[in-house]
Amino acid sequence: MRFPDGFVWGAASSAYQVEGGHDADGKGPSVWDEFCRRPGAIWSGHTGDIACDHYRRYPEDIAIMKQIGLQAYRLSISWARLIPEGTGKVNPAGLAFYDRLIDGLLAAGIEPWVTLFHWDYPHALFCRGGWLNRESPDWFAEYTGVVVDRLSDRVSRWMTINEPQIFLGPDHGDAMGAPSLRPTTSERLITAHHTLMSHGRAVQVIRARAKKKPSIGWAPIGRTKYPATEAKADIDAARALTLGVVAKDFWNNTWFADPVVFGRYPEDGIKTYDVPMTFVKPGDMETIKQPIDFYGVNIYDGEPVRAGPDGKPQIVPHTPGHPQTAVRWFITPEALYWGPRFLYERYKLPIVITENGMSGTDSVSLDGKVHDPLRIDYTQRYLRSVGRAIADGTDIRGYMHWSIMDNFEWQNGYKERFGLIHVDYATQKRTLKDSAHWYSKVIASNGRSLDEGLA
Repeated sequence: MRFPDGFVWGAASSAYQVEGGHDADGKGPSVWDEFCRRPGAIWSGHTGDIACDHYRRYPEDIAIMKQIGLQAYRLSISWARLIPEGTGKVNPAGLAFYDRLIDGLLAAGIEPWVTLFHWDYPHALFCRGGWLNRESPDWFAEYTGVVVDRLSDRVSRWMTINEPQIFLGPDHGDAMGAPSLRPTTSERLITAHHTLMSHGRAVQVIRARAKKKPSIGWAPIGRTKYPATEAKADIDAARALTLGVVAKDFWNNTWFADPVVFGRYPEDGIKTYDVPMTFVKPGDMETIKQPIDFYGVNIYDGEPVRAGPDGKPQIVPHTPGHPQTAVRWFITPEALYWGPRFLYERYKLPIVITENGMSGTDSVSLDGKVHDPLRIDYTQRYLRSVGRAIADGTDIRGYMHWSIMDNFEWQNGYKERFGLIHVDYATQKRTLKDSAHWYSKVIASNGRSLDEGLA
């Protein structure tokens, strides 16, 4: 394995999943604070009220990140912590927290990669219509200005929106997460359009007001299909499904990415959704299509595809016993080769893997350590796919492991453990897992250690 000089090795989290301090120092409620109060909404009645208590324990967490050797930490900002009502009065204590966090990371030699929105929408704005309200891009631009004015003297790496396919798909559309709505297809498309306009407005604000030269991207989910064989027909079939809109859900890439990069919605999506696009007003697509510097993408798994007898793509079911993670996602390292490759071919933007990782059933052993060999094997396989993709011409600039520590996994509460660091939620004790020590060697060797242990 040979990764290019300057390849960025990091790990990621999000505000609601780790910070806690849900009502500390003037923070306002988010849709997830409210959703967690709904009986039966979260596994075992868990909430993010305390989470990993990162709001108070961030110095300890930064020290652990430095021990691992992280070069970058992808974090998100809590909108409601900064502006409790979503717009208007700014909370000085919220700004001060992120000042301390950013300063601490930089002092430790860790570059902050800041995501503006990772699902925790201010509840006050949800009550005003949320993403359905055409004013929502203005709200997001105002919030972005507050963040950029305060942090851009030290932060240069920015991501606007995390995984719109999920917080507007299962969470809005299927009531699986906050804010738990069941909108019509037309309403879904309106929320998506306003979210994309918010992305564009945020890019404009960052470009206009950043004090350090910014590098701007975003972090959508990467719905990946990979070829069952490397026959050209199967590769073409996998590409077609990866880059197509074939169902009325949001489990696709191009409905969101084509407007961001090309300034237009894909024709197959317009045909598939089959609703009037009257919500698109003059100038909207120009607002959405702002120059970005990299394409962040979150990829965990993929589905094999082949060309059927009629030449049309067919999903190939996984064989019985195919490896799975604890959350029952299939382990498919091929996804981190083909997903970035297909996206890079289409959009011609440098790729950053902004999330990848696995849930395990990790616990502290009698020796006081946390042994997670499956996570090491998983990550080694996926990173080798990244290395192969780079060798074959895909421009991939960095990798952010999800997640830095075990945390609140949305509707699954604390059932799932994705972290490099084990968190005992009763005591908040942190324990580096074997995977953290392994990842430290990967970082120090710039990926060369990924060859270790292979015949």
